[in-house]
Amino acid sequence: MKLESPAFPSDGMIPSQYTCDGGHISPPLNWSDVPAETRSFVLIMDDPDAIAVSGKVFDHWVLYNLPAEMRQIPEGVPTEPELSTGGVHGLTSRQGYGYFGPCPPNGTHHYYFKLFALNCPLQLEPGKTKAEVLQAIEGYVIATAELVGRYVRPVATP
Repeated sequence: MKLESPAFPSDGMIPSQYTCDGGHISPPLNWSDVPAETRSFVLIMDDPDAIAVSGKVFDHWVLYNLPAEMRQIPEGVPTEPELSTGGVHGLTSRQGYGYFGPCPPNGTHHYYFKLFALNCPLQLEPGKTKAEVLQAIEGYVIATAELVGRYVRPVATP
């Protein structure tokens, strides 16, 4: 599978509109080369660079039970627990639903968007953590794709 965003290239800088400096608007994503046996998708976005600051990976977006026919997520996904287009939000590290944009306290951080194609839908209600979702998908992942974006906060000038 291949995961891309029309908003930034792989390993490119994430535009500020998709960060805490621009309102936490989720970026558009699209994917292709999906296995025929796919029955649902899981999308996780996290920041492993946060370990140096907080001692743990920061989970920015946990989204599961995306429909098998879905091939894109538009910009600005609502932060409701359940999406009208299909899909269920889990909890971010801030204990909230929906996308929480990059907001590194210092330096450039890398943000990993990971897409998992599953051979079944998950029987999970909204509000599961990344760890709970990753445990639930064990044995059901048939393909994965990853997109990495980077962000550094602008330096304030006096």
